[in-house]
Amino acid sequence: MTQERHRKGMAAPPQPGWAVYLRTSSDEKQKPEMSRARQRFAIEENVLKRSELPVFEEYIDVLTGKTPKRKGYQRLLADARAGKFSHVIVERADRFGRNDTEALRAIDELHEFGVAVRFANSPDLDPMDPDDRVIVALSFTLARRETALLAIRVKGGLRAKRESGGFNGQAPDGYCNVEERTTVDVKRQMGRFTRRIEIDPERAPVIREAWDLLLTDKLTLPEIAEALHAKGYRHRSGRPFVEVTPTGKRKTNISSLSNIFHNWAYAGWIVSLSNQIAPKTLQGNWEPIITTEEMERGQEILARRNMHRSVRRKQVYLLQGMIFYQPDDDKKPVRLTCSTSNASRSGRGTAYYRLAGAGEVSFLCRDIDAQVGLEMLHIQVDPDLMPLIRTAYTHELAEKLGYLRPDEKEQIQASLKTSMMKKRARCACWRQAKSRR
Repeated sequence: MTQERHRKGMAAPPQPGWAVYLRTSSDEKQKPEMSRARQRFAIEENVLKRSELPVFEEYIDVLTGKTPKRKGYQRLLADARAGKFSHVIVERADRFGRNDTEALRAIDELHEFGVAVRFANSPDLDPMDPDDRVIVALSFTLARRETALLAIRVKGGLRAKRESGGFNGQAPDGYCNVEERTTVDVKRQMGRFTRRIEIDPERAPVIREAWDLLLTDKLTLPEIAEALHAKGYRHRSGRPFVEVTPTGKRKTNISSLSNIFHNWAYAGWIVSLSNQIAPKTLQGNWEPIITTEEMERGQEILARRNMHRSVRRKQVYLLQGMIFYQPDDDKKPVRLTCSTSNASRSGRGTAYYRLAGAGEVSFLCRDIDAQVGLEMLHIQVDPDLMPLIRTAYTHELAEKLGYLRPDEKEQIQASLKTSMMKKRARCACWRQAKSRR
């Protein structure tokens, strides 16, 4: 072992002693000290009291075991490589890590350093013994299953609360989160605490003032920020609506304002893109700051302004990073770059796919892109996958356009159906023309 360690550039055999590793998962952040106290007690009673080896140091993490990027864990491995201790003790195998591949690899690495790993709940278990290793691997599998089940239960609880009109997560500006202890009768059904949101008497007037300014349809977002700043209002974080740079330039902070004007929670509606909950389909059980009509009016104002914005958009290259040039048969293909000549002109210039450093090798984007549609006609899709593809496409379209109203969704679905029928007709014509040749 000593010669092997020298070949790997490591020091002499490790110093006799224990390294105690305590990990509290991220879902135990409310009372991590209680979890660590329980782990210390098990380690002390089951292992350390029966050992004559001294304790070198404690290594502590408050982070999920699914990732190896834990400060205490990485420091423990570094000290093990330096030979500062001979044994590592944890309460249970899953405290060492819930990623079985990473955890077993680390155990093997520690073994190469001459460091043994032991578990307080099974002190006689040796992860390097073939039979015991099966038990250790099984404990990691069970821990991963427990994590998956916990995630399912949490998601189920959030869904039940959402469908009953409750608000999940951090309350939006203008509201505050409230937690109350339940009565004995309610406790059996709802648990010890109930959580809801209610209007914040200090922040709600700021939000209402911002909406009133928008609904006049006379002020832009920067002008609304200036008006709120003139009244001494600030963002909930304390950041001013208008900041003055050292050069004297005024900078309006309007990103939070834009989020407020697009948040249906202020009208009392639950909206969730990830859960496919569109506006005006699920009513919340909190008091709205604005009416649904005011929300729709605000959305109309913002949409109309956005339609008339003269934003200079960057050139979009359809095959950027995906198109290559083959100089000769015996050479490796070279990736083409994208560039646009005379981009400052009104027509936005001419876009090319070019070979870097060789200006004579260039291709018009419009000529190359026009061939993509013809090539896609040769692609055949499994009919069984079409519903999944259609759902994914609709979902992605919703992300690009924003939250969809029910009537908009129906229009898009009708358009998709029409486009699919046209595509099938074109494919049929193309096949007929090909067969005639």
